[in-house]
Amino acid sequence: MNDRPDPNSTIDRLADPRTALILGTFAWAVATMVVIITGGDASDTLWTCIAGVAVGAAGYGLFLWQRWSARRGARGAQQGLL
Repeated sequence: MNDRPDPNSTIDRLADPRTALILGTFAWAVATMVVIITGGDASDTLWTCIAGVAVGAAGYGLFLWQRWSARRGARGAQQGLL
C-alpha cells in the first residue's frame, strides 16, 4: 500500500504554464478594478494595470496557439505542450 503521490504528476502540474498565466492575468484584472473603484491616479497606474491584463491575455492566447500547433504536428511548434 503506497500512499505517496506520483512525483511525475507533481512535476507536470508545477511545469504547466496555464496556472501562472491565469493567476497573473486575474491579479492584474483585480488591480485594475481596485484602481478604478478607489479612483487612483489614472495617468500611470490604471494604464499599467490595463497593460498587465492585455499582456496576460496575449500570453495565454500565444500559449493556446502554440499548443494547438503542437497537437496538429506543426514542425515549428514548441515541444512539450501536449
